Amino acid sequence: MTLSVGIIGSGNISGIYLENLPRFADVKVVACADLRAEMAARQAVAFGIEAAGVDDLLRRSDIDIIVNLTIPAVHAEVTLKALAAGKHVYSEKPLAVSNSDAATIVAEAGAHGLKVGAAPDTVLGAGLRMAREMIDSGRVGRIVTGTATIFSHGMEHWHPDPEFFFKPGAGPVFDMGPYYIAALVQLLGPVKRLAAMTAIGAETRTVTAKSPKRGTAIRVDTPSTALAILHMENGAVISFGASWDVWRHAHPPIELHGTEGSIRVPDPNFFGGTIEVSERGKAWRKTGCGEFALGAPNWPAGKPSHANYRGAGVAELASSILHGTAHRTSASAGQHVVEVMNAILESGRTGQFIELPAATRPQAITEEEARRLAYRSASPL
Repeated sequence: MTLSVGIIGSGNISGIYLENLPRFADVKVVACADLRAEMAARQAVAFGIEAAGVDDLLRRSDIDIIVNLTIPAVHAEVTLKALAAGKHVYSEKPLAVSNSDAATIVAEAGAHGLKVGAAPDTVLGAGLRMAREMIDSGRVGRIVTGTATIFSHGMEHWHPDPEFFFKPGAGPVFDMGPYYIAALVQLLGPVKRLAAMTAIGAETRTVTAKSPKRGTAIRVDTPSTALAILHMENGAVISFGASWDVWRHAHPPIELHGTEGSIRVPDPNFFGGTIEVSERGKAWRKTGCGEFALGAPNWPAGKPSHANYRGAGVAELASSILHGTAHRTSASAGQHVVEVMNAILESGRTGQFIELPAATRPQAITEEEARRLAYRSASPL
């Protein structure tokens, strides 16, 4: 049995979902929608599915799961409408912009007997899976400290319509932060409390990407730099940095230091990569994960260099519905990420430590479970 999927939001990110989802078990994409009808029509033709209006898609009895790929500011609105229509939902990150909306989504899903999943699903990938196994096995001892770093110079250089990236609900904390925060929670457990400072590097940005928006000035209405200290529930103290005001740097994405050694974790924006471990100050030893499920490079098409299996979270949601398997990318996990991100911005405004609500570390996914999500691929996912 498979569950039918309808996609709402047919913009830039929808392509990778439409490309990947046919390779996963338990799901079949049948239609897509967008407020801009021409966008939905274009993707429908490209991927051999139907185009529909948003309300029509929600009313369809043959749609089981809505994949919400709208802009962050309306994630909660669209997810709640889908729940009211009796649909399970998988939402792109973040689950919501506000803590109250995230809590409402979790409550409404429970009230309707439905399930909600939330990106990032990169936590299901071989890179983070192997790093977690190494940490949990005690390879580097008890993690004491570390860094998580998201540094670049923004989105206006490549995205055709990047204005929303610089508005509340986005910025580097809400746009890229979910990958890194979700990864830290998978590796170490929930965040207990934090303190942060924030800044806006430039009040306006100019679009330089080749698009009709080229040359347009964008007002920056959310912090473009945030530096935080995260006190994890397990006692580790992690430095978290997110900035779109950096031209060049040499920081690894995530580097954690334990009582017996250190570990460098692959970029949590992708599913694979290389794990590096130094035991008691010895030279870094590299371990690849390309032979494992959701770890082999598959993107970009034609010359793959990264493991990009976005859509795995939709398959995991479907598996949890059909087979009662564990749901790691759940709305509850997404809610904690939203609470952490909002706490970073609030602490940046107030200068105060923020205590986080209690949360639970998601259950680890095994290699066998990861392979079960992806039986349709001709090569190992």
